[in-house]
Amino acid sequence: MTFGEQPAYLRVAGDLRKKIVSGSLPPHTRLPSQARIREEYGVSDTVALEARKVLMAEGLVEGRSGSGTYVRERPVPRSVARSGYRPDGGATPFRQEQADGAARGTWESRSEQTEAGGMVAERLGIKPGDRVMCTRYVFREAGEAMMLSTSWEPLALTGRTPVMLPEEGPLGGMGVVERMAAIDVVVDNVTEEVGARPGLAEELVDLGGVPGHVVLVIQRTFYASGRPVETADVVIPADRYRVAYHLPVK
Repeated sequence: MTFGEQPAYLRVAGDLRKKIVSGSLPPHTRLPSQARIREEYGVSDTVALEARKVLMAEGLVEGRSGSGTYVRERPVPRSVARSGYRPDGGATPFRQEQADGAARGTWESRSEQTEAGGMVAERLGIKPGDRVMCTRYVFREAGEAMMLSTSWEPLALTGRTPVMLPEEGPLGGMGVVERMAAIDVVVDNVTEEVGARPGLAEELVDLGGVPGHVVLVIQRTFYASGRPVETADVVIPADRYRVAYHLPVK
């Protein structure tokens, strides 16, 4: 194979991908069988199988037990709005994670005290093993799970205060900024780093995805005078949502 020449399985996958994207192979259509691919493209069974695996990994097709491989319905991506701006009066967790005034969603959560692992400790500027409050959220829009979030707050900061549990107490359900202000901690900065990776099995179960689906991961950290006061991983299915940032210009 010369430089720039594609392996046979990628060439076959690329041609089938074009047919799917163009509508020649519409959603719910059965993908040509392995034997048909072998004959049409003049390739081996191994190449045909690898081409189908590529399309499956890309989320374009799905296998149905005892029936074959079919073209998946391709959802039109919707936007998840992100912003450094927090409205006056407090932001609910849903508004905090999707900074869209028109967004109307629900969420479920559970909190537990645990020890900070290495990565979380580094992001919070504490020692591994230090106690943190870990809160896991599932956010839903029109009943559909559209976002997961796991947050960590150092108990050295919030322990034995009215805001120790993010979803309970007088400020339960409010945003980090408002909750921290209640204990005289002024949040003045937030950073977000966006990456992508294959979704974990438990994440895809919650989000209604299939193995191999890619998720966007936003690592967010709130700071007060340079001190991290909360960090979170926000997980969004990449095939259904795009992350749109709206940042004020000063």
